[in-house]
Amino acid sequence: MARADKATAVADIAEQFKASTATVITEYRGLTVANLAELRRSLGDSATYAVAKNTLIKRAASEAGVEGLDELFAGPTAIAFVNGEPVDAAKALKTFAREHKALVIKGGYMDGHALTVAEVERIADLESREVLLAKLAGAMKGNLAKAAGLFNAPASQVARLAAALQEKRAAEGPAAPAEAPAAEPEPAAAE
Repeated sequence: MARADKATAVADIAEQFKASTATVITEYRGLTVANLAELRRSLGDSATYAVAKNTLIKRAASEAGVEGLDELFAGPTAIAFVNGEPVDAAKALKTFAREHKALVIKGGYMDGHALTVAEVERIADLESREVLLAKLAGAMKGNLAKAAGLFNAPASQVARLAAALQEKRAAEGPAAPAEAPAAEPEPAAAE
């Protein structure tokens, strides 16, 4: 590879590091070209899967300000540059690695921090963003309904009391007018 080609490759990889929301570093030793094509299809639009020389990846990572991954760049290395949700890409890679033992997840990088294999697998075990948002909305809806019920309770209790009082008065029938007390005769005035 000519020096100019290497510089272009480093610049491209560095740009992918900068543009991605996360990266997952894998070892692909033993995978066929057909397996790699299948892996790329399973990642879909959530990530791009690139194979490059370790020295070029190290330079690109350094250029992009990505640190703490140098020990992962040994052996045949490929990187999944995550464009969308990290959970979706991590799930796809974990599933593919389970089906194809030749794919080994080495680690990753997200939010300025290097990730261990266990952390990448924990991310893969998370539910998707949409599911988590739906659960949050459902929890909030339930709590808001409870709060609305609490605020409406005093008003509805007053309305029920008024209705019960009205029914009670109607059941008693019209009340007889209370007799006025008899007036006492006035004592005769002394003359």
